[in-house]
Amino acid sequence: MSRERKVFVRGIVAAAALVTVTGFAYAQETLKVGLLATLEGPFAAPGQDGMRGADLALKQKNGMAGGKKIEFVKVSSDATPDKAVNATRKAVEQDKVQIMIGPLSGDEGIAVKNYAKTQPNITFINGSSGAQGATLSDPAANFYRFNTEGAQWMVGLGEHALGKGYKKVYLIAEDYGFPYSQVQGFMASYCAKGGKVVDKAWVPLGTKDYASVIAKVPKDADALLVVLGGSDAVNFLTQYEQAGGDKPMIGGSITVDQTVLNYKGKRRESLLGTASAGPMADSIDTAEWKKFVADYKANFKDGFPSPSLFAYLYYINTKAALDALDTVKGDLSNGQKAYREALQKTDFKGPAGEVKIDANRNGVGTTYITEVAKAPDGSFYNKVVKTVPNISQTLGLPEADFKKMGLGTRDVPDCRT
Repeated sequence: MSRERKVFVRGIVAAAALVTVTGFAYAQETLKVGLLATLEGPFAAPGQDGMRGADLALKQKNGMAGGKKIEFVKVSSDATPDKAVNATRKAVEQDKVQIMIGPLSGDEGIAVKNYAKTQPNITFINGSSGAQGATLSDPAANFYRFNTEGAQWMVGLGEHALGKGYKKVYLIAEDYGFPYSQVQGFMASYCAKGGKVVDKAWVPLGTKDYASVIAKVPKDADALLVVLGGSDAVNFLTQYEQAGGDKPMIGGSITVDQTVLNYKGKRRESLLGTASAGPMADSIDTAEWKKFVADYKANFKDGFPSPSLFAYLYYINTKAALDALDTVKGDLSNGQKAYREALQKTDFKGPAGEVKIDANRNGVGTTYITEVAKAPDGSFYNKVVKTVPNISQTLGLPEADFKKMGLGTRDVPDCRT
């Protein structure tokens, strides 16, 4: 072979190698996505399961979306707004994520929504935060929540409690945005149909000693409405058992969630029959739910007997984020305009029903009324007793009536007398 021809052949080989390397690099382009959950504090166990839900959504897509390799930049909070914002700020401003998923808890969601307004070129997608104010009050144009929120989750539970003969209840709840929303969702219909919440005990997040709260349980209360989560719920249940408490309970959505339900204690048996409500339930009998549970169990040997509420919510929010990336083929240009348009149009059949959002970028969906039951293997689960479809943020009320009532607070609604 002549010297000129050898040089020519080497040039072709080098060019081909460059095209191959460049093509490989393009195919493996990495997109950083921030993932925030509470891995510290009273909601550490829920936070870990939230991460599992997000990881599962990504694994089902083989780690890719929009033609790009997705890298989760995981950051942690402790359920406080300041720490949630600081962790989010680190992911956005230091780690340079372009999409942010999270947070987990109610007031965290409101704080992250407000931070989102300072970062108009980044898209924020909720994790599992359920306070109404994250989307209903002064919403951010770049904050999306594909799950329904805490008040929506409790619609219909008030009527169910009255049907069980619980005409007077005593409330024990954590003192922040998400429980306010949960209590409003319960009381809106409960009070309207004659139920009385005779008193409310609001406790700080992370409370360890419930002696004074238990001592004030009214003797004439028919049941306790308990809206506590994580270690707070376990601490209360344990201490109520030790104090000889025997009143039936109505649980908030995270009070008898899988992260609490299978705690060890004598009081555990008395949870059987406890009514609750939420956007999913352990006993949903559909192919989509069964596949979700099977995938969860196959991938997370250290998980719960069934995916928790937090695993489910992080899963659907992450899936929405990734599906929209596929729709726009990874295009995040022009202030992520096309991506956000795709998010707004996202509508898919999730494990617990249709996943879609309204004009405020908040989920609209089904609420499941449940009661705690025991499986043949001895584990506890939430059995569906009724479904309430297509619940919006006005809780099934005419918009004028909802606005007259206002957002849930410590004192709204009220029906003590």
